[in-house]
Amino acid sequence: MTTTTISERELREAVSMREAIDAVRHGFIDLVNGEFEMPVRTALNDGQFLVMPVHHRSTGSAMIKTLSLNFDRTPAITGTVVWSETDRVDHLVADAGAVTTLRTGAVVGVATDLLADPEAARLTIIGAGGQAPDQVRAVHAVRPLRELTVVDVDPQRARALVHRLEPELDGAGLHTTSDIAPAVRDVDVVCCATTATSPLFAESALPAHVHVNAIGAFRPTMRELPDDLLASSVVVVDDVDAILEESGEIIHALESGAITKDALTELGHALTAGQGDFGKRTVFKSVGIAIQDWAIARLLADKFLRG
Repeated sequence: MTTTTISERELREAVSMREAIDAVRHGFIDLVNGEFEMPVRTALNDGQFLVMPVHHRSTGSAMIKTLSLNFDRTPAITGTVVWSETDRVDHLVADAGAVTTLRTGAVVGVATDLLADPEAARLTIIGAGGQAPDQVRAVHAVRPLRELTVVDVDPQRARALVHRLEPELDGAGLHTTSDIAPAVRDVDVVCCATTATSPLFAESALPAHVHVNAIGAFRPTMRELPDDLLASSVVVVDDVDAILEESGEIIHALESGAITKDALTELGHALTAGQGDFGKRTVFKSVGIAIQDWAIARLLADKFLRG
């Protein structure tokens, strides 16, 4: 038996954002079609340790991700992704932090491509941490950006993100600020990637036509979005069961009566329904599910085990 270990550098060199978006999109369609066996992930110590297993029936493959989270350290996410198949003895092990940031970006790319205005070109991202670069790259891959504003309480961190992304953004106008409300007033897409425990902005701060991605709140104690935004938007989620277990803003909105469970549409179902008029305001809420990691691991297996 051979175990192939993939570093973050090797992953980045092997898998483009466009490939990752396409792989994650197909993964969600397979989920709707019953191809996956996927329990809700195991969360320990209020989500600081996560275990995420998934089995893909038609390929006889499985992936298990284990990781620890600590936003007071760098990197915040550490762990492993392990890929195996029933018809071969070789395994693949990849860095969980790199897979997580890439697949989280990719699912935002899938949702933005489906839900945002086709002419969207102005993005504000709130939070300049480890998830932020792939959030921007994913939106840029499906909606080429003319303007990017980075919002962070740490101006130096915001400037560092802009400097890092500038060569990739084809001359887009780049801005930084620590003031959220003006930054979301006149944009097409907002990405939230924070550890906030209360809403980042008021619903009234947003334009009438906007798409919002929220990936930061992954525990019931965390919230990035206000109830009235969820009540006034088409809300698409990665997986209803996972969202009801882990998403603080969705749980809060349900408990307050702002929305009902019937208001939540799973991404896979929205994809299989095809492009349509989702309305002027759309929200994609993700807590992350194992099929996203499986999709990236499958790309790696194709390139490193079978390539």
